[in-house]
Amino acid sequence: MNPRTAPRAALVAAGELLAWWVALALLWLVLITTVDTLERIVGAGCAAVGAVLARAGRRAVTWR
Repeated sequence: MNPRTAPRAALVAAGELLAWWVALALLWLVLITTVDTLERIVGAGCAAVGAVLARAGRRAVTWR
């Protein structure tokens, strides 16, 4: 990776994490019955952990 491609790679990684986070947070909101502040905080945290794990798993499978 050279200095010109490093910012692009960081943006792609951030975009992938954001996409996973949005998808998992929406899934969380669909599956819960009550939506209050604590549920949103827990859902956002779980979605963040899931997004990191999903990206790590995809990278492990595709070797990128």
